[in-house]
Amino acid sequence: MANGESPSLASYKSKFLSDCVSAEALKFGTFTLKSKRISPYFFNAGLFHSAKLARSISAAYASTLASANIEFDVLFGPAYKGIPLAALTVDKLGGIDPKYENISYSFNRKEAKDHGEGGNIVGASLTGKRIVIIDDVITAGTAIREAIEIIKREGGTLVGILVAFDRLEKTPSANDDDGQPRPSAIGEVRRQYGIPVMAILTLDDVVEYLRGIGTEDDIKRLEEYRTKYKASD
Repeated sequence: MANGESPSLASYKSKFLSDCVSAEALKFGTFTLKSKRISPYFFNAGLFHSAKLARSISAAYASTLASANIEFDVLFGPAYKGIPLAALTVDKLGGIDPKYENISYSFNRKEAKDHGEGGNIVGASLTGKRIVIIDDVITAGTAIREAIEIIKREGGTLVGILVAFDRLEKTPSANDDDGQPRPSAIGEVRRQYGIPVMAILTLDDVVEYLRGIGTEDDIKRLEEYRTKYKASD
């Protein structure tokens, strides 16, 4: 199929996946992760720094939010990676539907400013607002929990979290090959806070997309990895 598009994936997912592969933000091979797992693929959203790719990732974030049917007022981008993602996505949302024209973005400073307007928050106030956190990934969940505490402290209401990629794999353990079911980091956040945690792409999307462009060996390795480390949620 042209450009590796999959008829079973939403068009924005196929487009984003194609751009990820072209930019080598999504690569297939053998990679050692921080968890020491040996993964047949690697996703790096940090490579979306050119104008073309920034447009691609922000359009994919905006399309995912628009399809989620969540009412919100502010996109909150945790420092530092979330800052450009929030700003770019707000711009794209305004072009999707007029109802998003008044959506704002906001982000936190790592250190409070003690002059001028002061405080930790830059952009829209979070007080009394419905907030969606936007970030690249959730690995251990520590950064997301810090962002949630900021929103709570500022008087906002968290209504959702949006990330670029969900590996759908269980959290690591001391005996990682014990075969025991465990939730994913995203699953733990979802259950702890009772809010939707969305992703532009998941490992399932990657496997489906690879059926159109990959080798049988690539597909087999991804499917075996998914089976071995699949989360319980």
